[in-house]
Amino acid sequence: MSELPVYRWRLAPDGYATRRQLRALGLRPGGQDVAAQLERPRRRRGPLVAYLYRIDRARPVRPLTAARRAALAAAMAARRTCPVCRQDRGYCIPRSLGMCVTCHDSPDGSALAA
Repeated sequence: MSELPVYRWRLAPDGYATRRQLRALGLRPGGQDVAAQLERPRRRRGPLVAYLYRIDRARPVRPLTAARRAALAAAMAARRTCPVCRQDRGYCIPRSLGMCVTCHDSPDGSALAA
């Protein structure tokens, strides 16, 4: 395997982008390998590394189909629904609590359905 070119933070040449930068341009890596990497030095730990992809080899983002949109909406609704009181709370239920904050803070461990 060949060695990747390494650039210092903010000094990468034009034509390279991170995954987030590609997404902002409406692109995706499209199966290409990492072309280069950025390194940002830190004092007491190893450097932060960001992988770069070539923009000219990137492909357009695939459009979101109706079925995938429905599946994502159902998944997000499940994350917002408390398993104890079965209400959509409007925020993602914390995994650390396993229930909505109202149910967690109630004295008996489950809130009454309001």
